Amino acid sequence: MKKNLSQTIEIPSGVEAKMEGNVFKVKGPEGSNEREFNFTKLTVEQKGNEITIGNKVATKNEKKRINSITAHIKNMIAGVQKKYEYKLKVCFSHFPATVEIKGQEARIKNFLGEKINRVTTIPKGAEVKVDKDIITINSVDIETAGQAAANLEMITRIRKRDRRVFQDGIFITSKNGVDI
Repeated sequence: MKKNLSQTIEIPSGVEAKMEGNVFKVKGPEGSNEREFNFTKLTVEQKGNEITIGNKVATKNEKKRINSITAHIKNMIAGVQKKYEYKLKVCFSHFPATVEIKGQEARIKNFLGEKINRVTTIPKGAEVKVDKDIITINSVDIETAGQAAANLEMITRIRKRDRRVFQDGIFITSKNGVDI
């Protein structure tokens, strides 16, 4: 069944949003963000401080795409108003592991007593701060902040050992202010 579906996103004051072809750009007090979308079979209109995404004869696939694009744009707008923040904790029992950030690279030293450092990359746009055993990641883009946190968590994954005994690692404790 085909319906006339559309969603409207209101742009708050202090935030600038522009559509240039398939690229959506947002500027705010915390920074700027841009993303390319696939708008085939969808109509996008920007009038004043509102963006309307819709389709006159939308099927369930267009409805899914409208909802996904709307959620992405709302996340972009929220990110330029207040940066997304992830907090991670470095946990160890016997060997004191340390985290060192150099540019776009994170090194975990002495993890499980290993002589070789574990190394991972940090995506561009993510600000990482290390304070003893707490790691704080800030970014305008929610996906960049989440990927940086996931990279740090995955690099300390323990394989071929009992997880009940070896509980060392880096774990996410807070996503955007909400404790996990």
